[in-house]
Order: sequence, then structure tokens, then C-alpha cells
Amino acid sequence: MPSVDDVLEQVGEFGRFQKQAFLLLCLISVSLAPVYVGIVFLAFTPDHRCRSPGVAELSQRCGWSPAEELNYTVPGLGSAHGASFLSQCMQYEVDWNQSTLGCVDPLSSLAANRSHLPLSPCRHGWVYDTPGSSIVTEFNLVCGDAWKVDLFQSCVNLGFFLGSLAVGYIADRFGRKLCLLATTLVTSLSGVLTAVAPDYISMLLFRLLQGMVSKGSWVSGYTLITEFVGSGYRRTTAILYQTAFTVGLVGLPGVAYAIPYWRWLQLAVSLPTFFFLLYYWCVPESPRWLLSQKRTTQAVRVMEQIAQKNRKVPPADLKMLCVKEEASSEKQTPSFADLFRTPSMRKHTFILMYMWFSCAVVYQGLILHVGATGGNLYLDFFYSSLMEFPAAFIILVTIDRIGRIYPMATSNLVAGAACLIMIFIPHELHWLNVTLACLGRMGATIVLQMICLVNAELYPTFIRNLGMMVCSALCDLGGIFTPFMVFRLMEVWQPLPLILFGVLGLTAGAMAFLLPETKGVALPETIEEAENLRRRKSKAKENTIYLQVQTGKSPDI
Repeated sequence: MPSVDDVLEQVGEFGRFQKQAFLLLCLISVSLAPVYVGIVFLAFTPDHRCRSPGVAELSQRCGWSPAEELNYTVPGLGSAHGASFLSQCMQYEVDWNQSTLGCVDPLSSLAANRSHLPLSPCRHGWVYDTPGSSIVTEFNLVCGDAWKVDLFQSCVNLGFFLGSLAVGYIADRFGRKLCLLATTLVTSLSGVLTAVAPDYISMLLFRLLQGMVSKGSWVSGYTLITEFVGSGYRRTTAILYQTAFTVGLVGLPGVAYAIPYWRWLQLAVSLPTFFFLLYYWCVPESPRWLLSQKRTTQAVRVMEQIAQKNRKVPPADLKMLCVKEEASSEKQTPSFADLFRTPSMRKHTFILMYMWFSCAVVYQGLILHVGATGGNLYLDFFYSSLMEFPAAFIILVTIDRIGRIYPMATSNLVAGAACLIMIFIPHELHWLNVTLACLGRMGATIVLQMICLVNAELYPTFIRNLGMMVCSALCDLGGIFTPFMVFRLMEVWQPLPLILFGVLGLTAGAMAFLLPETKGVALPETIEEAENLRRRKSKAKENTIYLQVQTGKSPDI
């Protein structure tokens, strides 16, 4: 009886049908970028200062220039230490409406040295130096409330984590297509609701909901396209699907520059996703899933549709289509304890958990750090996003020639070293800081894409999905804490987050060398084979081992 892969060899492993489905599903990968890192533009923090009643009128009466107004009325501008906090979060306790104030150094009539004047926190809001708006400017998320920006991004990652626990079950129980359509609908609705949220709390709840379902939409598309193509094309297709996420990253700063108002920007990236609901008529259900549910007639119909689209003649024995089942997976029941049962498995699990966590922190941390410290927010984000394209090329070139471990370890070390070197680069050499950030971003991207493959290849078949879900969950946990690590540590000392990223990257690179190389090695079927992975010989074509699991990871996260 023929399997799906046997039939695809005859009707086309990557023909016209697969190419069309690939292009359509890649749009879902593109649309995830604004959800994952949209905070860079939705919640940018412009230069700001306390709003002081009477200052604008006095400035107009005296004919001050903007620079003179700041110099006369804002504390801390002339000092080197603490100037940012004083100028942005403190104000002089002065009644600017009193008539005794002169136009030349008005505070001199109140004190010989203005540093002796009492200060107080901002009481009447803030003035923001920006032509547009962001979540920060609308809800005044600065100074004492700046941590609420971190919480806004953490809610997305918390949603990714919670959603990953349920999406895998939904896709396996009710089908990839139904999961794709349902999560897409909720993603679109929650995105629009975020744009019209009347207050901060409701915006957080909608953002959390969007995180819970948007990752599920991405994973469903990822699973569908890799189950549509033949085994010889799965690796390349999977990497290119993740590269589509990079296309979304590259296009995001252009959209944000054209739409500098956060509510309209949120609508601009949310409304087009409603068109993905048309996939109900454009993308069929996975024949592999249909066979696993004993729905052979529907699976045969889909394969006939693929053959017709590819202009191929379906095999005569198509109605005998079946799914090849592994006996070992039927006899063994997966258990969380199996991940730690033997010494090698235990070591692999802890290393993979740490690598997922560290890479998520470095990858997202560099994006947020560049957004917070860059000279030109849009160009810096654009340049660093471009580095993900050569990352995908490096993976395609090295994965079969060199293997997995050395490129993954080297990329971790490069990312960590780039972060540490950035500490010693003067702020004036902005181009060099951006270059190093791009290099670190490329290294983190390579690791995120390769660790997915390595994770799947280190576990035996019956706990492969479980191993992927447990280890990759640390990626989402890392994303939850990253905003607080970046923005709160920067308040202590601006390069402090880079030290953390550097240490995480270097240690993860060193730990990667402790993992066995899986290039040319057949997938382990039992715990014994996984335990002795270093001594195993290749027993199957390498392209048959890729993407046999549905992962719970975020793209490039």
C-alpha cells in the first residue's frame, strides 16, 4: 500500500499545487512579525518632559526659541549624571504664571543657583517631542509607569506560551486547516480590538489573546506546508517559511514610518489578515492528518486534487493510500519523566532548555535594545532585519556539509561576542554599534532555526513531540522576561543588558559542543538509541528526518 510520500513522488513533491500553497501560507508567516516585535513602533518612547502650566504662555510672551525654553524651564539638562531622569520625570516647583518672572534666566529671581530650587515629580502630564503617537504617549507610560511597556510585550510572549500548550492538541484533534482558520479569525479580531482599546487594561487583555492564537496560526501554516511537500523538499520549505517572517520584519519599519500613529498602524497590520480566511477555499486539509484520522476517502480526494493541479496522473493504487505507522510509537506512551530518564537524555534536555531560553533572550533583546538606543529607529530596525536573509542562506549551505553542532555553537559565540564588544564602542560610532547588533542578530537567527532541527533529532520517536514542546516552551518564557531585562537594566546602566546577552550567548555556544552531531544519523526510535546517539550510524536518508514533529516554537524567537 502506498504512503503519502510514495504518492507525492508520482504526482509531484513540489509542483504547482505546493508552490501556490507555499506562497499563500507564507503570508501568515509574514503577518506574525508585527505581532512579535511591533512594540518597537507601537510603543516607542520619544523625548519628553513634564508639562508645566504657564510655560507655553511665558515662552510665547518672551519669544523664546525651543532650545531656550528647555534651558530655562527643564531641570537637569546641563548635568551629565541623572540628566535624563531629571529632565524627563521631574519639574521645578515654580508657578510659571507669576508676573515677577523675567524673560532672561527667569529662575534667577527665585534662587542664585537653580540647583537649589525644589523639584517634584510631573503632576500635569508630559510634553512629547514626536509628530505621531504611541502607546507610551497616549497612556503616559513613562517614568514611574515605564514598566507597563515591558508588561505590554510580555503579554504577547505569555500568550505564545499558553497558546503553544493548546494549539498542538487542537491541530492534532480537529485538523490543521480548522486550527489555521480559527486562530486566524481570533488573531485578526484581537488585533483590531487592540487598536480600538479604550484603556490600558483592555489593551493588555486583547494583546494577550492575540499572542495565544497568532502563534497557533503560524504553527498551523508551518505544519500544513511541510505535510504537503515531498520529503526531499521539507527542509528547504521549512527554512523558507521561516524566512517569510523576515520579510515581515523588513517591511514593518516602512509601514510604521508611513503611519506614525499607533492605532492606525495596529489596524494597518491587522485588517489584511482577515483575507486569510479565504484559505478555506484555497488550501485543503493535510492528507497526512486525514489518514491519521482514518478519513481515507477525503485524503484520496486531496491527493487527486494535488495531481490535477500539478498536471500529473495519479497512481492506479491511490485508493489504497495509507499512513506508515511506527510500531514503537504504538507500544510506548510518552511521559515527561522520559526526558530525564537516562544520563544523556537528561543532559540533552537541560542543554536544549538553556539554549532555547538564551537564544530567545538574545534575539528579542537585541531587537528591543536597538529600538531603544538607535539613532534612526526605522533604518536601524531595517538594517538588522536584513541580516536574517544571509542567516537562512548560511543554514542551507552548512546544514548538510558541516552539520548542525559547529554552526550552531559558532553562531551562539558570535552573537555573545558581538554583544560584549558593543559595550566598549562609543555612542558616537553609531554605525559600528549597528553593525555589531546586526552580526549578533544574524547569529541568534541561525541558532533559533537550527535548534528546532537538532531538538527533533535528539529524541526518540515516541517522545519527540513532547521533547520539542517542553524545551521550546523556554523560548516563550525567555520572551516574557526579556522586555524587563532590557528596559529596566538600561535604567541602571545602558550597556548592562548587553553584558547579560553576551554571557548567555557565550555559555550557550560552549554548551552546544556537549551535544552529539546528528548529521547523517538516522532518527532514534527508542531511548536506548537516543542514549547511544554518538555511536549510531546513518541508516536512512537525512531528508526523511526533518519536520516529523509539530513544534511549539515561535519563528526566529
